[in-house]
Amino acid sequence: MSSLTHTLRALTVAAFSLALVAPATVARAEPSPAELTKRIEKSSAELERVVESHNELREKIKENRAAVSRLRDRIGPLEQQAAQSRADVSEMATTAYKTGNLAAVDALLYDGDPASVLDRLGTLDHLTRQRQARIAGYTADQQRLLDEKTQLDVTLSQQAARSKELSGAKRRIERDLAKLYEMRRQAYGRATERPANRSDSVRDAPSVSGKAGTAVRYAYGALGKPYAWGQDGPNGYDCSGLTSAAWRAAGKQLPHNTRMQWGVVAHISRGELRPGDLVFYNSLGHVAIYVGDGQVIHAPTFGRNVEKRSVDLLPPYGYGRVR
Repeated sequence: MSSLTHTLRALTVAAFSLALVAPATVARAEPSPAELTKRIEKSSAELERVVESHNELREKIKENRAAVSRLRDRIGPLEQQAAQSRADVSEMATTAYKTGNLAAVDALLYDGDPASVLDRLGTLDHLTRQRQARIAGYTADQQRLLDEKTQLDVTLSQQAARSKELSGAKRRIERDLAKLYEMRRQAYGRATERPANRSDSVRDAPSVSGKAGTAVRYAYGALGKPYAWGQDGPNGYDCSGLTSAAWRAAGKQLPHNTRMQWGVVAHISRGELRPGDLVFYNSLGHVAIYVGDGQVIHAPTFGRNVEKRSVDLLPPYGYGRVR
């Protein structure tokens, strides 16, 4: 076999070997910064949905606890009223026995008009029945409220279990994000954005009157602060936490959840947008506050800071005005 044949055969084997090795080499290659960013954004979007579900559940638990507290406030007086009525009946019976007033003994010993005696006995019977009916009414109301409270207690127990499930899901996604942030640190040098200079942010706010103006100025004051899940300030915010905090500063209470905020605002068209209105995105998975000139302020996602962006940062789901 000639040396040329040996050389060609060796090159063929080498080329075939490279073809086998090359795919494995590509598979082991580190993801590019663009790929890392995509993976981070995907996991962040998934986590934001979990966070908003968690926020919604937390708001409902808060509502139910407040309802239980109100029921307790109503049950207590009913118990006192029932006890007082029982005491009144007992006192009437004791007084009648001791003094003979309005009693059969008094009727027998007292030399008077039989009709008057019957009237007085009827009065005692009427008063007693009246008190007993009142006690029965208090008892029925009390039982109804206790039944409502029992149902709420069951609901709270179920919601607490669901809250643990959501917290578990959140922890799993956060672990995945921690790995991605470490890769982003390797790619960009930082896992999160650098804190922004916010010294002039409030002074940059447009002049808007009324409560909407207060909410807009608050949002400007939050620019550059970090995204923080489940938080509504003052050091960090998630999306619905920022909008609820901004409007709380203006004296309006909004639930700390995007879907629930959509449920309490007046729905308006894009053409009606004015500063202070809310803009909803991602099938009610994200919300921002409109600040005028086609811009919104929002808490974007993990590793990011509160920022001002175009109202079309994502395809809007709808628009709402705080009532």
